Amino acid sequence: MILGDNIFFGQGLSKILQSASNQALGATIFGYHVSDPSRYGVIDFDKNGKVKAIIEKPDMPPSNFAVTGLYFVDGSVSERAKQVKPSTRGELEITDLLEDYLNDGDLTFLPLSRGIAWLDTGTQEALLDAGNFVRTLTYRQGLQVGSPDEVAFQMGWINRDNLKQRAKLFKNSSYGEYLMKI
Repeated sequence: MILGDNIFFGQGLSKILQSASNQALGATIFGYHVSDPSRYGVIDFDKNGKVKAIIEKPDMPPSNFAVTGLYFVDGSVSERAKQVKPSTRGELEITDLLEDYLNDGDLTFLPLSRGIAWLDTGTQEALLDAGNFVRTLTYRQGLQVGSPDEVAFQMGWINRDNLKQRAKLFKNSSYGEYLMKI
């Protein structure tokens, strides 16, 4: 599950995600070190470095690790979500759902390294920053950011002929040209 206003990019990200997807039970959250944790759901760790709590937008953050908008959850998530009640802000908080997994001992935490970028595009400024980031990578490296067709090809989910068909579908765009180069 990924929140729609999040972008993730970086070396080794696919391996981390594949590892998390292999977990059959429970939930996995990803933490990212931020300078302004009070804007996010923040992870509170115990003295052994285990997740003790997740606190939504705390005034006094217990750490600088924000919970990103990327989660792996098991099949119990629908039933768990039905039990979540609106917060004092009147919203259904993902942190309440994650706390349920935590209380059952079924929550795994994985930190994202410095080599991985997490962009939360929930504000106008952050959206502009993300657009500039993607544009810079695309033009400087000549690589697409977020190409599901490229990922599917690299993972062996589609073959070369399937990739060519997808490229033809987008033939009048830079994306189609990019797929043809692959």
